[in-house]
Amino acid sequence: MSDRLFAFCWLLLSLGAASLAWQLHSEYTYEPVGPRPFPFVISLLMALCALLILKRTPDRISWPALAQRKHLLVMVLALLAYSAGFEWLGFPLATTLFILVGGRLFGAGWRASLLAGPLLGIALFYLFDRLLGVTLPLGAWLS
Repeated sequence: MSDRLFAFCWLLLSLGAASLAWQLHSEYTYEPVGPRPFPFVISLLMALCALLILKRTPDRISWPALAQRKHLLVMVLALLAYSAGFEWLGFPLATTLFILVGGRLFGAGWRASLLAGPLLGIALFYLFDRLLGVTLPLGAWLS
């Protein structure tokens, strides 16, 4: 049932996107086709996929075990905490803490999680902030 509900909502969104894409016009005529075809065709392909999901026989639903549901809940809470504390803690520290929690949830040991967290937090900060020029916060608690 959830597959069909998702597919129905996705079909409505796809048709709405197709309608918006059809209204795209460019003020400049530098291309013979214009900006319309690509988003229009993509939205129609998405609608076709939604129709195929609606047509197929739904899978039997099996809920995960209680331990897995607890892991999922902790992961969702960790993501919410990461997004809430991102600016105040800063990217390196928030990422370090998130990787520590995520590593433990996915079965990594304390040693590996404590090593991977700071390494990835610092390496990703350097990669995005310094090399790619994406400005990331260092943390309000440092100022």
